[in-house]
Amino acid sequence: MTDAGQILILAGRFDPTCDLVVEELNRRALPVFRADMSEFPLRLTLAASLSGSRWHGTLSNDRRTLDLASVRSVYYRRPTRPKFPQRMSPQARKVAETEARSGFGGLLSALPCRWLPPPGKAADAEYKPLQLRVAAEVGLSVPRTLITNDPDAARHFADSIGGPLVYKPFSPVRGTVHGETAAVYASIITADDLPHPDIGTTAHLFQEWVPKAHEVRLTAIDGRIFAAEIHADSDAGHVDWRSDYDSHTYEICEPPPEVATGVLRMLGRLGLPYGAFDFVVTPEGNWRFVEVNPSGQYGFIEQATGLAITAAICDYLEGNSQ
Repeated sequence: MTDAGQILILAGRFDPTCDLVVEELNRRALPVFRADMSEFPLRLTLAASLSGSRWHGTLSNDRRTLDLASVRSVYYRRPTRPKFPQRMSPQARKVAETEARSGFGGLLSALPCRWLPPPGKAADAEYKPLQLRVAAEVGLSVPRTLITNDPDAARHFADSIGGPLVYKPFSPVRGTVHGETAAVYASIITADDLPHPDIGTTAHLFQEWVPKAHEVRLTAIDGRIFAAEIHADSDAGHVDWRSDYDSHTYEICEPPPEVATGVLRMLGRLGLPYGAFDFVVTPEGNWRFVEVNPSGQYGFIEQATGLAITAAICDYLEGNSQ
């Protein structure tokens, strides 16, 4: 079947956050075509040609056909990598994956529609050093930070801080250790832990430890802001709330005006319509920027607080901007 004004969703098959959006779009009777990059090229077929200044063609699976010219918006929600026939050699698979990214991905990015988020800008915004610089430029308070592979530099930084530091990976680190799933979260270290020879093996990020009254997950979409306090009732959750979801309680809050302004300015600078921001709030009530995720999850916040984040996302995808 082919529908006009469809919303294309590119996401992994198991994604509860994406499911919330699909359910709301269905409730609004908006046509949705959901696919994952992993379905290309074995279960997803593309055929498109350039006519004038626009691409025309179809994207098809065994159930539906999407008219590319009809796409009004794309929800890009962490799709997984393309999969190729097992008989392909590793060298051929590497070439095929590069061609799929440039051809299939490149064609979709050429469609004249709104994206949430735009993949290229989202990829750039994932870089923590860029985030921290832009956050400081727009007036958000950023903890003192060091990036280094020099163990002595890390010790000197710790001495200059005169208190505990936080080490955190630049991107999520998850895997399996002795058959058990494991992840690397933020951890507290002191000057006595430094210098450490492992620092020399790659880039490391260290920040001053900011005393916490609580943390805040602030979700911004198309100029609208939804903020919730996260109170973690465990030692591990107090250091990094992602490590212990079961210890959380949540409360809706309003960010200070300067924080709200800085958040929207930051998204504008990064070219993003959406961002999931994390802040530490000190006992004195000061908001300190931690990071922004251009495609961060929000479902757990909405479920706990009732904040209408899904509806705001669907308003954007539908084209109902403020």
